[in-house]
Amino acid sequence: MGRVKDILLRTVLNNKVVILFAILCIAAIYTAQNPLTFVASELFTRIGRNGFMVLALLIPVLAGMGLNFGIVIGAIAAQIAVFWTVYWGFEGSSGFLLCLLLSTPLAIFFGWLVGKLFNRMKGAEMIAGLILGYFADGLYQLFFLYIIGGIIPVSNPRLIISGGIGVKNTIDLTGNLKYSLDNISSGSMLTIACGAVILVTVVKIIAALAKREGIPKKTWLALAGALIMLGLVMLPPVSKLLSARRLLLLHGVLLALAAVIAKQAWLMINNRLIGRRKDYPLGPRFFLIALALAGVLLTCLKPAEEILMSVEIPIATYLCILGLYLFNAALLKTRLGQNMRTVGQSQTVAHAAGIDVNRTRIIAMIISTTLACWGQLIYLQNIGTFSTYGAHTQVGQYAIAALLVGGASVQKATAKQAVIGVILFHTLFIVAPQAGKELFNNAQLGEYFRVFVAYGVIAVSLAMHAWKTAMKPKKPLEA
Repeated sequence: MGRVKDILLRTVLNNKVVILFAILCIAAIYTAQNPLTFVASELFTRIGRNGFMVLALLIPVLAGMGLNFGIVIGAIAAQIAVFWTVYWGFEGSSGFLLCLLLSTPLAIFFGWLVGKLFNRMKGAEMIAGLILGYFADGLYQLFFLYIIGGIIPVSNPRLIISGGIGVKNTIDLTGNLKYSLDNISSGSMLTIACGAVILVTVVKIIAALAKREGIPKKTWLALAGALIMLGLVMLPPVSKLLSARRLLLLHGVLLALAAVIAKQAWLMINNRLIGRRKDYPLGPRFFLIALALAGVLLTCLKPAEEILMSVEIPIATYLCILGLYLFNAALLKTRLGQNMRTVGQSQTVAHAAGIDVNRTRIIAMIISTTLACWGQLIYLQNIGTFSTYGAHTQVGQYAIAALLVGGASVQKATAKQAVIGVILFHTLFIVAPQAGKELFNNAQLGEYFRVFVAYGVIAVSLAMHAWKTAMKPKKPLEA
């Protein structure tokens, strides 16, 4: 009994931030009296907008550079690309693709510069990133307020200030980039994925033939599988089935639960029947299957069904977030990911192991800045309005606050913490104004509270990090 209490106490202490914010969210939802259907719909909209950006923060933490306040620079790269794409008149998925093509090289270059700077400011990356964000904002405003129209000739009354110099404060993305990613169908995404697999596999085969090396069986299987999948997608019945752009949350939950059941069943069959491992434990597998079946039954309850039926999620956007989630997990298994982890734990050990520390840190910053750039593109196309001088200003603060709310710290952050943080942070953002109105008859107090939470959680986390660093015991001097 005492051991159980110790485990529970340790669990509560380790997750105290998450528990505190969960209690705050429940209390605010109860106070606000908003319909749960409204809260759920708004929450999944916000997850689609901001989830990618929060996941982009994980890699610098892994590499020991702390919370990347410099993701503002990645957002700036995205916004430069958005302006020119709108100016040239591109729209829809082709416009979004052009934004990617324009912004990615910029983001890579910016990330390289940031990484070079951080290598000269080791131990002070977070404050350097914060100040660098303000400096980059100044250059960005100079570019959009004077260079565009003043030096670069641009004439478009819908985008340019009446004097002919500088870009307007707000650009409406309706009719060009609004929902350009959200409206891509699952069939189109599958076609693009199959095409990418085929292209990469063909390049591998050509390279192997050029080097007169043998082609692995897995390569041929990947090519055959992609070709078969592409052929199936082209069939009219399948194409019609995959033409949906949005998915009901109810169907998404059922698909996820079915995937859990199928995976556990396959693990049991593969290990017990095919592998003939008599010592393979079946208890945990049956427990997860039972939980999944209980989840299926819960979706049949009227309140749960109403909430799940009220939410439609954009398939393409959520697949991008899922792809980044899996990318972060896969990166840890690669040599580069292991090098980043080693650098994050101890640069001295990394040097001794022959790892190029500076190069590894630069790569981490390039990846994070590029991902932040893509995350800002996802955000802007979903919100449908481009606030020229304000869209990027609080990107870093809100994304970092969401990550910290999920239980992450300056030294350690996981994808699970990022997901939990996005859910809790944005739930509080949705219901806080109405809760303030119900409690104090003033919705503005709720606005102030949620902004206070965003900055407060960052300040407390940084203060705790500084305190822990100061309290580290010094190594005794050797005789």
